[in-house]
Amino acid sequence: MSTAELVNHKPGRNYLLSAVAILSSIVVFVIPFAFIVLTAVKDRQQSADLDFSWPHQFRIVQNFVEVVKARDYMLVIAFINSTILTVASVAGMVVLAAMAGFVLQRRKSRWNPFINFLVLSGLIIPPAVVPTIWVLQKLGLFKTMPGLILIEIAFGLSFCILLFRAFVATIPRELDEAAIIDGAGPLRLFFRVIFPLLRSVIITVVVVQSVNVFNDFVNPLYFLPGDQNATVQLTLYNFSSQFTTQYNLLFMDILLITIPPLIMFLFFNRQIVAGLTSGAIKG
Repeated sequence: MSTAELVNHKPGRNYLLSAVAILSSIVVFVIPFAFIVLTAVKDRQQSADLDFSWPHQFRIVQNFVEVVKARDYMLVIAFINSTILTVASVAGMVVLAAMAGFVLQRRKSRWNPFINFLVLSGLIIPPAVVPTIWVLQKLGLFKTMPGLILIEIAFGLSFCILLFRAFVATIPRELDEAAIIDGAGPLRLFFRVIFPLLRSVIITVVVVQSVNVFNDFVNPLYFLPGDQNATVQLTLYNFSSQFTTQYNLLFMDILLITIPPLIMFLFFNRQIVAGLTSGAIKG
């Protein structure tokens, strides 16, 4: 096949790959979301069939009110707890990971390989639940919000450090030298010069980790038990038991706790891609 024929065939191949990607996205994301919405607005009897059918009658308001009022407005308490957990955890991740990534990138030492090993270990080695609970109990942080915040920060820090370190590599060292010549100390150099330049990767970390923390099910279940400490994911237990499940209310609950992360992704989609690819050229 000649070069001209290859050029002529390339657009068709690109269209085919795009069509496959769009079709895959519809199958993986759109169809399950549509199933959630349809089940959430059905009555209890029809929702028990768990089929992809149009509702006989729409119970949007009724199901919404029942979900919110369930177990003395537990969903409202859970949204407050999840918001506090998400904001505090993500703020800690951003500040600590940005500082660690800046130091690791700018200051080369013999300890860097060991520190890099520890950072990668945080991504590879699964957390040990029982020893972690024992440590939290000894510190008096078990079943407390500060304890869970520290857990979320520790589990998400490695990923954030890698992102910030890659982005800091794209910032010229001349900016550091100019700030030092002007009399800036280490903290002023970081927070007044470097930190404002990390805007795109900060948005990426905030959105990605906010969704991870907000949707976290396992860590609140293990480290923050109790109805008053419930997060949004744990409210799914309100409508599911050993012998019966109210699928219309369960899926309405799922829909309500899915909307905030979905809105964040829709609004910050471009910033997420820019932040993830910012350090891809210069590492």
